[in-house]
Amino acid sequence: MAAVSAENRGLRLAARYAVLVLVAIIFVFPLLFMAMSSLKPDQQLLADTDSLRAFLPVGDISFDNYVAAFERAPIGVFVFNSVLVTGITVVLTIIVCSLAAFAFVFLHWTGRGIIFSILLATLIIPYETIFIPLLLMASQLPWIGTQGLEIGWLNTYRVQIIPFIADGLSIFLFVQFFKDLPRELIEASRVEGASWWFVYRRIVMPLSGPVIATAAILKFLFMYNQYLWPLMVVQAEEIRPVMVGLGYFTDQLNVPWGEVMAYLTVITIPVLAFYLSLQRVFIASVASTGVKG
Repeated sequence: MAAVSAENRGLRLAARYAVLVLVAIIFVFPLLFMAMSSLKPDQQLLADTDSLRAFLPVGDISFDNYVAAFERAPIGVFVFNSVLVTGITVVLTIIVCSLAAFAFVFLHWTGRGIIFSILLATLIIPYETIFIPLLLMASQLPWIGTQGLEIGWLNTYRVQIIPFIADGLSIFLFVQFFKDLPRELIEASRVEGASWWFVYRRIVMPLSGPVIATAAILKFLFMYNQYLWPLMVVQAEEIRPVMVGLGYFTDQLNVPWGEVMAYLTVITIPVLAFYLSLQRVFIASVASTGVKG
């Protein structure tokens, strides 16, 4: 019986890994096709689409499409702008939303239930419905910069960052995670004289690796893929993000498919790098944040 049970477990494990490999292949193939196509001239690219050669580095392989794409548009500037805006927004979102969630979960103050309910209600409001009021507000808001008082935030980095720092979904994720943390640990720290800031910084946040990684990935994907809002508030090429830059790139006449694939490959690299790095952080956090009684 033990041998049969072990054999069944082995078959189930093999079937599970087979399914995982199949799912991985489904997700990897488009990326592989994009990367391989970016190395081929258009004629070969189109000829290879009806065979497995489309996924292989065979034929006339070169980096000519990348050179031509970078000459056609300042792709490096677009990628830098998106990485900068997205990175700053992710960091500020983690700080602001975790502090808000900490106040909702651990601090007792009048009206927190009502305010949290209103916050949850904002999750059903599409961002697109508030873009016009935000645009009107951003065009009139003052800002004290290096040249003194300025009116209007258009064509700046701040107009792409500040409106998206705090969001209901990130706060909700932190609230739900903080509720599952052991209250005994928090209460013991308070009895020992720890301040709320110490509890947040040295106890709660070090235990919150999984939710930090989750919120960061969701915010990164949302910000990096932003198109409509930057299209409305940014006209200057030097601060244009990648998605608006992609529209500008493809709007030009007779852009070869190889150059388009090269552009897509370049702008995909930061997403993969960010996801893989946070996946490692997520796994390490799950393995190291257990609290024993």
